[in-house]
Amino acid sequence: MANSKRGDICSNNKSVFARLQKTVLIIPIITAMVLTVQAQTTPTDTTFKPSGKAWGLAFGDYYYKAHSDIANRGGANQYTNIEKGRNAFQFRRILVGYSYEFSEKFTAEVVVAGEDNVVNNQGVTNGDLLANNKLAFFIRMANLRWKNIWKNTDLVIGQQSTPAFSQSSEVFWGYRPVERTLIDIRRTPSFDLGVSLQGKFDADKNFGYNIMVSNGTGARPETDRFKNFSGDIYAKFLDKRLMIDFYADYQRLNWTPEFHHARNMQKLFIGYTTPKLTVGAEAFINHGKNDVVGHMANTTDTISANAVGISTFARGPIVKGKVGFFARYDRFNPDENYNDTNYIRDEGLTSAYDPNNKEQLIIAGLDFTPAKNIHFMPNVWYNSYTNQRNDAVGREHKDHDLVYRVTLAFNFGK
Repeated sequence: MANSKRGDICSNNKSVFARLQKTVLIIPIITAMVLTVQAQTTPTDTTFKPSGKAWGLAFGDYYYKAHSDIANRGGANQYTNIEKGRNAFQFRRILVGYSYEFSEKFTAEVVVAGEDNVVNNQGVTNGDLLANNKLAFFIRMANLRWKNIWKNTDLVIGQQSTPAFSQSSEVFWGYRPVERTLIDIRRTPSFDLGVSLQGKFDADKNFGYNIMVSNGTGARPETDRFKNFSGDIYAKFLDKRLMIDFYADYQRLNWTPEFHHARNMQKLFIGYTTPKLTVGAEAFINHGKNDVVGHMANTTDTISANAVGISTFARGPIVKGKVGFFARYDRFNPDENYNDTNYIRDEGLTSAYDPNNKEQLIIAGLDFTPAKNIHFMPNVWYNSYTNQRNDAVGREHKDHDLVYRVTLAFNFGK
């Protein structure tokens, strides 16, 4: 009898599970039918004509490296492994894009990009040079946007900007041709392949959100089963002059019964803009679970690290429409819990988060605009490094990179 009851229970559970499976399969079908009916019943603007637009931008520099860190630290920045005295003309980014409006509901964009190489402090090259050292283009964006899939919400499918960069610090900073933002330097994906919902909570577009599920590999194909989950929520006040944005993400990097490796970031941005002055501050904490290998005499250990950073900046006009200024200061600590007592040396598993060196970045310059969308920007780029592990006599190893530049940036079609 007992076996019979267990058989009945198993049979009932299978039946319930089967019904749940059918229900889950029916939901997207019903949703598609509802959206189709909604599209058919929505009045069509007969005056609309499909159209497209090409656009592009480019920026680069003439630079002179006045001083080089003797230890070649700072693998996440573009001047590591460049010797003192080198000078060059270089393009750091060239973008060519095309946007197309199929209808009032559907738009698409495709963007190709060519960017300079970066050699990190592990000797790994991250860039777009071909084997013959010529700059190559790669697919940076390729997405379809379904506008107002429901009220005030767009669905975006494909390779697209991530929530980390869509609304906040990069827009307020306004000088990407001069330098990446704080978390962009640490290679938080600025674009990725996936699906997102981008919405507004109010008609005036003062409050909104962006949530995304993506590969977490940027322009590269997916290589594992893990996905990157990211999102931000923002609010604008004082007639949109003040903006507050909160961002978070989570991604498993390697997950086995023996080894759990993941990262989780939270970031807060506050910016205030007026015609005469724009200021902003961005701060983050990135928890790298088992992201550091601690080397001991005869063995190794994995350690979790908390990286923290803060960036502050200001910009504004000196002569309206002709001359402006910009200045920025960043502090970065790759591991608040760094301990040089238990381990001979620490090795980071994420190249942009070398646990051994704290950094300070200072940028300042002028912006000359001889014509709309053309900028000549003489600037100073300084990044200092402080070793968290004292040497044999208890001294911290400090050094820096110093670069003088004239940056050219221009864009068209936007």
